Amino acid sequence: MTRSDVRTWVTISRSEEPGEAAPRRRSSPVTFSNAVQYPNGSETSGASAAPANITPSEPRKVSMSATKRLVVISDLHSGCRLGLCPSGGVPLDDGGMYLPSDLQLKLWSMWREFWDDFVPTVTGGKPWALVVNGDAIDGVHHGSTTQVSHNLLDQVRIARDCLEPVVARSAGYYHVRGTEAHAGKSGRLEEQLAESLGAVTSQQGQSARHELWKKVGTHLVHVAHHVESGVGSEAAGPYRELQSMFSESARWGRRPPDVIVRSHRHRFIVTEIPTGRGAGASRGREPSSTAACVVTPGWQGRTPFTYKTTTGRVATPQFGGVVITSVGGRLVIHRRVWTVDRSPTE
Repeated sequence: MTRSDVRTWVTISRSEEPGEAAPRRRSSPVTFSNAVQYPNGSETSGASAAPANITPSEPRKVSMSATKRLVVISDLHSGCRLGLCPSGGVPLDDGGMYLPSDLQLKLWSMWREFWDDFVPTVTGGKPWALVVNGDAIDGVHHGSTTQVSHNLLDQVRIARDCLEPVVARSAGYYHVRGTEAHAGKSGRLEEQLAESLGAVTSQQGQSARHELWKKVGTHLVHVAHHVESGVGSEAAGPYRELQSMFSESARWGRRPPDVIVRSHRHRFIVTEIPTGRGAGASRGREPSSTAACVVTPGWQGRTPFTYKTTTGRVATPQFGGVVITSVGGRLVIHRRVWTVDRSPTE
């Protein structure tokens, strides 16, 4: 892939933090480098070439309450011909094989760079927790015909092939349910996927939950999939999320989050508001703290549905993810965002 094929933006902030415990390690972790080979010699996540079923992994019952690094990705839409797919292709239930398109090969290259370069750089090689914030699977929806297979087990296996090496690297994995049109009623497909990968379970025993409240250092982060639509401005929806969250928190005397994470749009944006929550900041003796709403990019190209919207018609898709770190008492949002070139002029 050349620089003309993909444009990139990156913001990186780093700070070493002493006294952290060594990362928990699994025995024989599955990584991109030691992945199992399919019969055609392609690299996969380590799943068997034709698994008979999806076997649940042992769930991680204990939450990582002290994490200082949180990686958030979303909207893989595995199972769509425009979504994330391993570069070597995937086996299907009937014994056939699906091979990725040129776009999907570019996506896989970005995916590898995100995990092999960006995440290790911003985390300094220290342990991090993972959140998959919904729509990991495309599902069968809206009468669309862009799916690799309408056998939903095929789609769950594709998503697992993409995520399994990443989960193996993480020190804790959380899964938030996405849209029912993609994840199934009550998020049953993502529940099945998250259970098979051993996600940290909620207090209700869910492997894929509707929301996540997570401590990052001393800061509070709230993660959910959907975000209010922004009428007239892309920033309007995230701003209203912040307003509503602070209003409800004040109403009931609860601590508001420092960062709200949303997804669903497949487009990256950060909206910030100043706050006086620090005693010094409220009296003007030090810089005011901020609260932010960050919307994550996705891992899916433009589908026929997107061309019905103004943004879908005029903008190229965005791919990538974010890493939220607690550095010296500050919460830093690192982002890695790619796009692709417009359609060629003829």
